[in-house]
Amino acid sequence: MTFEEAKIKLEGEGQEHLLSWYEELNAEEKETLLRQIDELDLGLLNLLGEGTSETEKGVLAPLGALTIEEIQAKKDDFAKTGIAALKKHKVGAVLLAGGQGTRLGFDKPKGMLNVGVHRELYLFEQLICNIMDVVEQTGEWVPLFIMTSEKNNEDTVGFFEEKNYFGYNKEFVFFFVQKMAPSVSYDGKIYMEEKNRISTSPNGNGGWFISLANAGLLDTIEKLGVEWLNVFAVDNVLQKIADPIFVGAVLENDCVCGAKVVAKADPNERVGVLCLEDGKPSIVEYYEMTDEIIHSRDKDGKLLYNYGVILNYLFRVDVLKKIMSENLPTHIVEKKIPYMNENGEYVKPQELNGYKFETLVLDMIHMMDNCLSFEVVREKEFAPIKNATGVDSLESARELMTKNGIEI
Repeated sequence: MTFEEAKIKLEGEGQEHLLSWYEELNAEEKETLLRQIDELDLGLLNLLGEGTSETEKGVLAPLGALTIEEIQAKKDDFAKTGIAALKKHKVGAVLLAGGQGTRLGFDKPKGMLNVGVHRELYLFEQLICNIMDVVEQTGEWVPLFIMTSEKNNEDTVGFFEEKNYFGYNKEFVFFFVQKMAPSVSYDGKIYMEEKNRISTSPNGNGGWFISLANAGLLDTIEKLGVEWLNVFAVDNVLQKIADPIFVGAVLENDCVCGAKVVAKADPNERVGVLCLEDGKPSIVEYYEMTDEIIHSRDKDGKLLYNYGVILNYLFRVDVLKKIMSENLPTHIVEKKIPYMNENGEYVKPQELNGYKFETLVLDMIHMMDNCLSFEVVREKEFAPIKNATGVDSLESARELMTKNGIEI
C-alpha cells in the first residue's frame, strides 16, 4: 500500500491521525505502518454505532452431559474408536497461544512461563508432555497447529526451536498467526501504540479457524487426512489433548462437535455453562444467567445448568469449512488500552479507556447442529493459570500438578 492509498482509506473513516507521524519515520518504519493500515478492517468501527451491549440470548434449556460414570462404563470402546482415528491422522490439535503472560507479571508468551518449582518446566513443555501420552498410545504423531499472535509469534517459534520442540516431531508442528483487530477510544478513534505502529490486539479465540485457513493450512490438513480438530487453550496445564476416549465418544455419538466440561463447584461459580439456546448447543456465561437459572434443579436436586466448559473442544473440519463464510458475532469489550498521545508520549491508563473487538470460540458452538457434553474430573484435567495469586493461579495449578504425579 502506498501513502496516498493509505490516506484515502483512512480519510473515509475519519482515521487520518494514524499518519500524523509518517514524515518522521525511516523507510522500514513507514513500511510497517502502511502494512498495518492495509490490513486494518475498518468495518469493525461500524459496530460501535450499533451500541456495545451484548446480543440477548434466545430461549435457554439445560443440556446434560455424558457423565464420568457413563464414560467409565464405555471407556474401552471409546478408546478403541479414538485410537483408530488417531492412528490414521484423522485428528489434529490446535493450541491457542496468542496471549502474553501480562496478568502473571510475565512479559513473554504465556506458554514460556516456568511452571516448575524444583526444576525448569515450561507451560508449553508440559502441554507437549500431555500430547506425547497419546503419541505413545497410538504410535503416531498428532498434527499440532499452534496459533500465535503478531506480538508473540517470533518469541514462540524461537522458543520451540531453542528447546528442540520439547522432543516433538517438528514435521508435525505448524505455526500460524492470529488476525489482529484495532483498539479504539470511546469516540471511535483508533489508538496508536508507537509512531509507526497502530494499537492492535488478537481478535479473540474465535478467530482461530479463519486465521488457520488464511495461513494456507487447510491444504496441509487435507494432505494429512485430518477430519477433526481438538482446540484447546494454552493456560490449562493439566488438560488431555487429542484424548482418544473423548474423540471416540464424539464419533460414536455421531456428533459434529464435543466439549469437555466439569461439574460446577457451586451454583455461583463464574464459568460458562453448556446448554441449549433455541434448540441448538450454546454456552451461557455466568453473568448472563438469572438467579432462577443458576439455582434451578431437577427432581433429584441436581443443578440443571451444571456443566462448565474448560475450552477444550473437538470440531469436525468439514463443518468448520461450511460455517467459515458465516460471520461470528463480534464482541466489543471495554479495556484499559496503553496508547501514544498526540504529544508522542506513551500513556498507561489506570481506568478503562476504550474498546477491543473479539470473536469467541463459544459462539462457534452455537453454529453446530449438536455437541457432545463430555464430563471430566476437574482435579485431573482442569488447572488453568489465569491469575497471579489465589484461584486459577500458578500456585493452585502447581498444587494440582503435584497431586497428579507431575514432578515440578
